[in-house]
Amino acid sequence: MKEPVIIMNLSGAYELEPFANNPDFIQLDCSHISGTDCYCSQEAAKTITKIIAPYTYRGIHFIDNGDYHYLSKFWTYKIDRKFTLVLFDHHTDMQPSLIPGFLSCGNWVQVTADQNPSFKKVIIIGASGKAVRDIPKNYLKRVVYFSREKLRRILSTTGDLKIEGPIYISIDKDVLSTLFVHTNWDQGSLTLRELQLALSLLLSQNDVLGIDLCGEFEIKQDLFQNYKAAYIDSQVNLSLLKTIINIKENQRNN
Repeated sequence: MKEPVIIMNLSGAYELEPFANNPDFIQLDCSHISGTDCYCSQEAAKTITKIIAPYTYRGIHFIDNGDYHYLSKFWTYKIDRKFTLVLFDHHTDMQPSLIPGFLSCGNWVQVTADQNPSFKKVIIIGASGKAVRDIPKNYLKRVVYFSREKLRRILSTTGDLKIEGPIYISIDKDVLSTLFVHTNWDQGSLTLRELQLALSLLLSQNDVLGIDLCGEFEIKQDLFQNYKAAYIDSQVNLSLLKTIINIKENQRNN
């Protein structure tokens, strides 16, 4: 059985991206929900929980731009066994919220660590060294950090990305260099090829429970710029989606 591809549309970006216009994809319209931009209000959280209720953590979830990365928290909360979160991100998303008590795109990993009984640890790949050093010390025992340099050494030598126990993969495209895509946050330095290789190794060597991807472009007033950014995002999303699907099909056939 093929796992579903789910598109969660909040900003409207996917409406301009050709890859998302696929009748086989599940389209979840979340654009009408207020209280979702960067911070998730309690009312928005209830509505989101209701919208995704019919679906499991299994599958590939596209969750819009980086302002909504906290949606990963809702998908991972469905996981019913101990898991490791593998996070490709230029940021750690483990910073205290500027608004106490609110879930945000900058603290959702920390909230998940605090609230999700199935969460074991997080492996952060591609974040800046400064961002990692700013992680509150009481979480460090459950954090493993792979710099770009460490990842490149693994990719060029052992190719070993085996992780004990099942994993859930969350990808923010801001981990990529601006040579490949432009997001609405500052970005890292991974190449698209490095991300694809790492993703292939993780998928082939581990029990992957689910995957989500964010990091879409920010819609602006300039229609030409929106279509240009949407085309680039669509191509990157499609290439990552093909990487995932090809590995999974090979696994089913073997």
